Amino acid sequence: MFDVVIIGAGLAGAVLAERFATQSDKKVLLVERRQHVAGNCYDKVDGNGILIHKYGPHLFHTDDEEVWNYLSKFTEWQNYQHHVKALVDGQAVPLPFNLNTLHKVFPKSLAERLESVLLKNYPYGKKIPILELKKSSDADLQFLADFIYEKIFLHYTEKQWGQTPEQISGAVTARVPILIGRDDRYFHDKFQAVPARGYTALVKKMIFQKNIKLMLNTDFHEVLNIHGHEIYLFGHKFYGRLIYTGQLDELFDCKFGALPYRSVKMKFETIHAENFQTAATVNYPNDYDFTRITEFKNIHPVQSSRTTILKEYPQEYVAGKNSPYYPLFTDEAKAAYEKYFEELKNLPRVKAVGRLAEYRYFDMDDVVRRALNVFAELSA
Repeated sequence: MFDVVIIGAGLAGAVLAERFATQSDKKVLLVERRQHVAGNCYDKVDGNGILIHKYGPHLFHTDDEEVWNYLSKFTEWQNYQHHVKALVDGQAVPLPFNLNTLHKVFPKSLAERLESVLLKNYPYGKKIPILELKKSSDADLQFLADFIYEKIFLHYTEKQWGQTPEQISGAVTARVPILIGRDDRYFHDKFQAVPARGYTALVKKMIFQKNIKLMLNTDFHEVLNIHGHEIYLFGHKFYGRLIYTGQLDELFDCKFGALPYRSVKMKFETIHAENFQTAATVNYPNDYDFTRITEFKNIHPVQSSRTTILKEYPQEYVAGKNSPYYPLFTDEAKAAYEKYFEELKNLPRVKAVGRLAEYRYFDMDDVVRRALNVFAELSA
């Protein structure tokens, strides 16, 4: 009945379903545990008439023209340049920390001296991970690195991950750089935008194809089982291709233990004012239990006397109680994942794709690129 079964209707699953259905004329079964498609990109219009992102803000940015052109077949774009600020000593300053930020947090003479030292040591436009700057032997750069580390980076990281920056992978800490420049945009990619009608509409247009059968509100265990090297679909042997985008430990019933993740409690609030803050997202590295507030009207402008904000409270992931958002990149977690990855090699018709299945962080363009590459590989 089906040539390909795909578990998970997020971006990875949707791209692969669309490619197999339209380019290879395969019959695809797309199975999704949630009651909606689009995964963590899911968005909807709330009671205030504002398009909100249910699982936190998703801002599309890429330098990959092929990915941009591919997604453009399923959506029109609304130009959007993301700006983030951080509350530091009572004032909101631009992130990533850049030369403009420098002049906001320090007196003029000190800011000019620090700027001069930065420009002598690093090329203009360069992004420097904070932990790299901390290794500098220059006294002024050490002072600056300690300030940024303490005021912007340390406590935010501890809230977000429940660990110190030194305990987690450099792939995570490198995502919070210092910019040697004056561009206040959070991203600097060639293409930056949000889908004009939202990510959910984009994904629906991808997967509403005659060759794709979608099952929502369905755990994959309800339709599919793996016994030894054999795959069973609806109780019968399945000889096609299985694409898995969920948590890899769940595919193997957590036989090597559960992989650790961080979760986030999302708290939406209606504010009875036209606007709440001057940037779409404001980080709170040192104050409150939440890490950041996003105001969605700043992403999707609409006329309204009210506005919707989202406060994010990071928390430990507990299976069955909340959602896994971020793989926890520790040495122990990597070692546990490797055991599952080795187990996966015994199933040549199964391909793990995406953030949860591959236990790594993907931006949206990265996961689309990954899915396109996997399709090309499996179709060769």
